[in-house]
Amino acid sequence: MREFPDAHEPELGSLPEQEGDRDEATVNKTGTTTVGLTTADGVVVGTDRRASLGGRFVSNKNVVKVEQVHPTAVLTLVGSVGGAQSFIRTLRSEANLYESRRGEPMSINALATLAGNFARGGPFLAINPILGGVDDEGSHVYSIDPAGGVMEDDYTVTGSGMQLAYGVLEGQYDPEMSIEEARTLAAQAINAPTERDTGSGNGLALATVTGDGVEVETFDSVDDVL
Repeated sequence: MREFPDAHEPELGSLPEQEGDRDEATVNKTGTTTVGLTTADGVVVGTDRRASLGGRFVSNKNVVKVEQVHPTAVLTLVGSVGGAQSFIRTLRSEANLYESRRGEPMSINALATLAGNFARGGPFLAINPILGGVDDEGSHVYSIDPAGGVMEDDYTVTGSGMQLAYGVLEGQYDPEMSIEEARTLAAQAINAPTERDTGSGNGLALATVTGDGVEVETFDSVDDVL
């Protein structure tokens, strides 16, 4: 599984201990548009690739905001970069520990519940990720809110570009679509906010999740997907 390298985290690791004392202009945030879609054959989760400082300066154009956290599940990186990275590592570790002890992967519903518990009880700085995965019960997409709320849906969007992305999905999503059709729709939804939302842009990353595993790909432009 791919890890964010520690070299990207020095200034995040030096943040003050009290959340109220943090200077928001010095915290890397993803702003972002992240989408998740279910199909009969699997799940597609996609994000843009921009990180910013204080919502005004683009600090990184190559962030991969979707990570594998389970043999057949991924989680998006939304909100404070440091908090989201810590959240991903924590959830991945718990999923690996469960599989090691039980001899089988955690169900996606249990993984979503665990993610909600962590979001509610942990110091993860206002994250709002999407969890997408496949298990014996089928394909699942969940949004996890900062208060620990866990909501499953056929498709969902989080991040600063969510309103524009939802407009694309509402008109075109079909539960009978193929994985390839879902990838195309996810790419279009991620691209839609980039003209108006300063927190979204710089290409996209798409994770395709099936019962066989996870594949994460990055693209410089939506045209590379369509």
